[in-house]
Amino acid sequence: MDTLFTAMENERKQQVAPLAVRMRPRTLEDVVGQQDAVGPGSWLRAAIEQDNVSSVILYGPAGTGKTSIAHVIAESTKATFVEVSAIGGTVSDLRREIDAAEKRLALNGSRTILFVDEIHRFNRSQQDALLHAVENRTVVLVGATTENPFFEVNSALISRSRVVGLKGLSDGDVAQLVDRAVADPRGLDGLYTLDPAARSAIVLLAGGDGRASLTTLELAAGMQQPGTRENPAVITKAQVESATPHRALPYDKNKDMHYDIISAFIKSMRGSDPDAALYWLARMIDGGEDPKYIARRMLIHASEDVGNADPQALLVAAAAFKSAEVIGYPECRINLAQAATYIALAPKSNACEAGIDAALAEVRNGPKRDVPDYLRDRHRPGSEHYGVYKYPHDYPAGWVDQRYLPEGLERGCFYHPSERGWEAYRVDAAARDRAQAVRAAARDRAKVPHAAGVHHGAELPKGRSVDIEANGARNGQRKPGARDASEGKETGAR
Repeated sequence: MDTLFTAMENERKQQVAPLAVRMRPRTLEDVVGQQDAVGPGSWLRAAIEQDNVSSVILYGPAGTGKTSIAHVIAESTKATFVEVSAIGGTVSDLRREIDAAEKRLALNGSRTILFVDEIHRFNRSQQDALLHAVENRTVVLVGATTENPFFEVNSALISRSRVVGLKGLSDGDVAQLVDRAVADPRGLDGLYTLDPAARSAIVLLAGGDGRASLTTLELAAGMQQPGTRENPAVITKAQVESATPHRALPYDKNKDMHYDIISAFIKSMRGSDPDAALYWLARMIDGGEDPKYIARRMLIHASEDVGNADPQALLVAAAAFKSAEVIGYPECRINLAQAATYIALAPKSNACEAGIDAALAEVRNGPKRDVPDYLRDRHRPGSEHYGVYKYPHDYPAGWVDQRYLPEGLERGCFYHPSERGWEAYRVDAAARDRAQAVRAAARDRAKVPHAAGVHHGAELPKGRSVDIEANGARNGQRKPGARDASEGKETGAR
């Protein structure tokens, strides 16, 4: 309840408050850079102007005006405005405010707006304590969060509220805030002026954070005595840089920005833009991202988007991961940069990723397909009736025409190579090799009689005996060092 001393107390608090607090907007016209949220025609603006605000959760980056909008709601509505911070607040604090709101509503019909800053910091049980009061409109909740509310706020509370997203401020918005603070009596009151270079430096350092820009302005102004309105003190670029020596762009390691930046990094490599890849890599490094996480993503990307267009990309990415693992920051930034630029510059093919996904879809949704008999394992009784497996190394080109897919699937059903890089070269080379093999088989067919037991119309090359594997299976012998292709291990291992 306000007393005779309330105005004096508020004035003293205002005098010692930070510049960003003193310069908080009092009306909707004072809010900068959030036209979609509170501009003309927006839902929230209409609700505030009609004094009919329902529960709302304001979601956006730091310094974009969430708390400011909450205070504008307090100034513009006839409701009682109370504030609880989720950083130090408890369920008892919430219940106390809810009880007080119920009494106001019962005694004089006065509504209560409950502002909860950093609402994502409340745990689930604390958020649940608000549900009944919000649903019955005992209180109108105004929550503020820098985290995605659809992940960090109870779904039941979300369904009872309207989520309003705020955007990072543009450079022009930040400059407007700074200029206003220099001239406004609540701010520097015209006792200082900004050198144009200093103004640009503040805007650059802010990175879209209005609160940060005003904090930098206040720190720079504090480095010298104030002037007068007729002869204001000049704030220089050197003072701004001295007040804020390190520009810290926002970054989180497991939230929205983390995923947005790694997504931009991957898309930049996929788009063959090494400059963009380096920029987003630098953002992650500067934000303290785990270098092994970055390297893991490049390992995936090397196969997913480069693949066999340049098989070396996978080796480079693997080496970068090993470097990140054994070296760490700051030196491994160079290894990461080498891998990122190599992958960005490499020819691209997603044939491997698309091929395995198509094959998995067939396996999961298609019919059961049997292994062709001649490809089956030979280490069992009756295998002599499986037919003849044609051993490719017994043919001049190291290849022979033979079906490896099960019946019902044809060559080319999954793997569609690109026309770029090593992949294209190998496809062309394989086609040439196979054409040569067909011509060689045609020549052998003209010279060598059909060998008994050879299946599928295959012809043995000149001077060859009947299939090595078939004979070995029947006679209990194998060609020294021969491998069973169906097992991928030396024969006799089983």
